[in-house]
Amino acid sequence: MYKQRIKKVQEHIKKENLDGLIITRLISIRYLCGFSGSSGLLIVRPNSANFITDFRYKEQSKKEVKGAKVIISKADSIAELKELKQLHGKNLRYGYESDYLTCRDMQRILSGLGNVLLLPTIDAVEQFSMVKDNSEIAMIQKAAEITDLAFERMLGYIGPGIKESEVRAELEYQLMSLGSEKPAFDTIVASGYRSALPHGVASDKKIQKGDFVTLDFGAQYNGYVSDLTRTVVVGKATSRQKKIYDIVLKAQLLAINKVKDGVEGKMVDKIARDYIKKFGFDKYFGHGLGHGIGVYVHSKPSLGPRSQDILRRGNVVTIEPGIYLPGWGGVRIEDDVVVTTTGCRVLTKAPKKMLEL
Repeated sequence: MYKQRIKKVQEHIKKENLDGLIITRLISIRYLCGFSGSSGLLIVRPNSANFITDFRYKEQSKKEVKGAKVIISKADSIAELKELKQLHGKNLRYGYESDYLTCRDMQRILSGLGNVLLLPTIDAVEQFSMVKDNSEIAMIQKAAEITDLAFERMLGYIGPGIKESEVRAELEYQLMSLGSEKPAFDTIVASGYRSALPHGVASDKKIQKGDFVTLDFGAQYNGYVSDLTRTVVVGKATSRQKKIYDIVLKAQLLAINKVKDGVEGKMVDKIARDYIKKFGFDKYFGHGLGHGIGVYVHSKPSLGPRSQDILRRGNVVTIEPGIYLPGWGGVRIEDDVVVTTTGCRVLTKAPKKMLEL
């Protein structure tokens, strides 16, 4: 598996007329060679691959790294680059992940490899992760099952007087106790007027009776993530809350029914956006409908008004329309789906009917 992934990158390197690719993003490194630690870099050349880390990960890298030769640095990974003979020569062209290499680390690389021309690349690794095989889908499915169970456990915990930050802490505890390596991203808990914040990270606000509470969270299992959003009401829902919720839910279901191999991402977005527009709330749905997930929390294909991506069998994407009314509150409903030839399969199973807690 890992050798095949590295081979795809090697083919890309040859196509782009590069002598190699220096990979510093840890998620990309894990995807390509299996290393799950917190320090290291990977150099992929047309016919070889070297993984560099420090002494702390000597034993771990022996067990985890596949498809690349492991080098234990005397100092740190970047300092070790100048010791590699492959990186010394005339007119060498090496790519790097331009979105993730810091200016400081680039200067350190250049100072040790004065003759190497560093060239920025975009999605040099991520592009190969878009289509998942059955084993990858199984990992995402397991992460989705963890989020479903964690949500179920939270239903008896959320109530008036509890802080958003306390809900987040309990939710993340449940994720970990159910087998998540860590939260897939910063957990969002937003209640009442704060539920109008699409990325309302948990605050010390206390939940009140009548509040919407939006939970956006995910699990990570063997490196693969899930991404689930559910919005509930504490107490009895008002007619307005029911109306907004029903619009979002119907928009999501319509979009899910549009997903299949060969469909443009922007067309799926349009289905949900046009339905919300019918009720006059389109200006309150300000983000894209969804994005790819896998080892990356946000990746291609994207589903938004300006997306140029086409859905392919094996993509795993989120479908997450929302309506956010400033000063009042908002609703978002999100599921993870795997694209198939004839439609899609929904991986997250947490209930979507309006829940009044």
